[in-house]
Amino acid sequence: MPTTIAVLAPGAMGSAVAQRLTEHGARVLTSLAGRSAATAQRATATGMIAADDTEIAGADIILSIVPPGEALALAERLAAAITRQQTTPIFVDCNAISVETVRKVEEIVESSGARFVDAGIIGFPPRPGHPGPSFFVSGEHTGDVAVLEELGLDLRVVEGPVGAASALKMSYAGINKGVTAVAAAMVLAATRAGAADALREELARSQPQLLAKIDGALPDMVPKAYRWVAEMREIAAFLGPDHPANLVYEGFARLFEHIAADERGARTEVAQLTAFAEGVKAKG
Repeated sequence: MPTTIAVLAPGAMGSAVAQRLTEHGARVLTSLAGRSAATAQRATATGMIAADDTEIAGADIILSIVPPGEALALAERLAAAITRQQTTPIFVDCNAISVETVRKVEEIVESSGARFVDAGIIGFPPRPGHPGPSFFVSGEHTGDVAVLEELGLDLRVVEGPVGAASALKMSYAGINKGVTAVAAAMVLAATRAGAADALREELARSQPQLLAKIDGALPDMVPKAYRWVAEMREIAAFLGPDHPANLVYEGFARLFEHIAADERGARTEVAQLTAFAEGVKAKG
């Protein structure tokens, strides 16, 4: 019998992961309750099978791949189904959440009798010809998900308890997306002051590698800004309320909220970020 894996939800990452798993022989379930027709079509195209929570509770492995703000609610929902069915799946939380939040998810999941694995995904969604992204896992049950490597995922064990993989994800995202946030803030400020072209020219002269990163990161960030808000707040929580950098990541969350609102509305600042990344002469 093929390994049955439930992937929730069928977003850009989840559906791409599901396709990789199905290509390697897994049977992949997902929940389409309340999802759009476009999402349902994407799920079908990647080989996912629509299932209710009762069927999902019977999967061998459940991969939770949702926006950070939805991680706890999904764990509670599926834990209730697992308790009703008296099954013992392995629940893998793959979300960008703080160590404190992942431990709350662990408590919810283990109360149902399921096993729990902490995971963090680093990299872009799987695509043909590329091995990534990497799934970093930690906790006492990491050996129980070794089959995921046989099914095409790049699985990497982080030695340590539940929370170690999430700590790695928080730290990596804090650096990687933090650089994007700083760049976006300064590009917008420079544009308002009429210095965007001069900024770009100086970065090209003295920091060409950084400029290359900015040119790729800014356009990639804009459609994802709304999803990064909760992640920045999880990073702030990971640092702790008394850490001075906590306020930095709360500020980044507010910045991404602002960019997301502009992306849905006037698109003035989105246009400025795009123009800078494309090397177009900026206008204030």
